[in-house]
Amino acid sequence: MTDRLGPRVAENISRVVLGKPEPIELTITALLAGGHVLIEDRPGVGKTLLARAVARSLDLPYQRLQCTADLLPVDVIGAQIYQPGSGELRFQPGPVFTSVLVADELNRTPPRTQSALLECMAEGSVTIDRETHRLPDPFFVVATQNPTTSAGTYPLPDSQLDRFLMRIQLGYPELDDELRIVAREDGHRTLEELQPVADADALRAARAAVSAVRMQDDLLHYLVELCRRTRQSPDVVAGVSSRGAQALHRACRARAWLHDRDYVVPDDIHRLSAPVLAHRLSLQSGGADAAQALLAELIHGVPAPA
Repeated sequence: MTDRLGPRVAENISRVVLGKPEPIELTITALLAGGHVLIEDRPGVGKTLLARAVARSLDLPYQRLQCTADLLPVDVIGAQIYQPGSGELRFQPGPVFTSVLVADELNRTPPRTQSALLECMAEGSVTIDRETHRLPDPFFVVATQNPTTSAGTYPLPDSQLDRFLMRIQLGYPELDDELRIVAREDGHRTLEELQPVADADALRAARAAVSAVRMQDDLLHYLVELCRRTRQSPDVVAGVSSRGAQALHRACRARAWLHDRDYVVPDDIHRLSAPVLAHRLSLQSGGADAAQALLAELIHGVPAPA
């Protein structure tokens, strides 16, 4: 049954990722919407654990890519390898040929390597020597990045950020959750005991159901108006594009389905505006907090339809 897929997966993930119901729900929402997630936070708060728990819960193939300063594009997407015996070139797939790819510390690798993921994330394919290779379906990227104040980081360009449906944070755990985390010592060992609760076919069926969720015309007008207002603010260098508005529309329908509705309500837009839109804003000053504050101001200033 696809109608319980979201809650079942969320409950399963929460067995290993403790005390983070909102980031878990956002990650599942992005997965249902066919998007990708960028987790920006400090090391050691469970970013990779969350991604691996998603893969195990859905019984999906998983690859982890540790991004470093010397990582090359061929290390990501693969390359044509010369075969001495036959004298031919044979394509050797890279780690992107999986269903769940964790690009750990993405902003520690240079822009040339970051760009290797652009086609993968936007079109689900890799083109090498004029030949296009399709990636598996589903294909879900969970990238992590350290705060840009950390040493040895390369800021992600706008085109790369725009490929992520959401940017989220996990944050430090509450006291009771941290006590449980420390007591069990190794969350990855607990992860190995996690059993799948669904599979790729169930996920594809759920995505088809999400596409049938409707948004009323007045609510769609409200969503687009919020995005357009970001382009009019004097503090904004570059506002939300039409692709950003499409991303919010897609995410809202996924959240509605996750909450057992076949229609979108204003609260879906309000809850998802920051994780979906904030990283698409370029402000004259201030970072993610300033972008989220601007979005909150717009939501307060633009009346939502009843």
